Amino acid sequence: MITYETKIVDRSVGRNADLLAVEVGKMPTAEERYPFIRILISIIEQAHPEWNQAPSKDKQMAHLIFHMSHGGIDREETAHIVRLRDEERGQGNRSRSN
Repeated sequence: MITYETKIVDRSVGRNADLLAVEVGKMPTAEERYPFIRILISIIEQAHPEWNQAPSKDKQMAHLIFHMSHGGIDREETAHIVRLRDEERGQGNRSRSN
């Protein structure tokens, strides 16, 4: 049995996403992190479909990913990517934290 030093941040999202977030947080540039943050966002959207219509979805996801990465991924970086993804899908009416 594998044991971990930390608890799962969000059971719906899962341990593997936590482990991915930690590794993404260690990447030195935003360009390297970008595709992996998009993957994390997709995983969270599947685990929390109720967030898809939340007016503060960008902030909620940014907060969760920040904690999953143990502070390695900046909240504003993630929130920006959430907003970009929503705009690409024609859902650009989210609240902005600017």
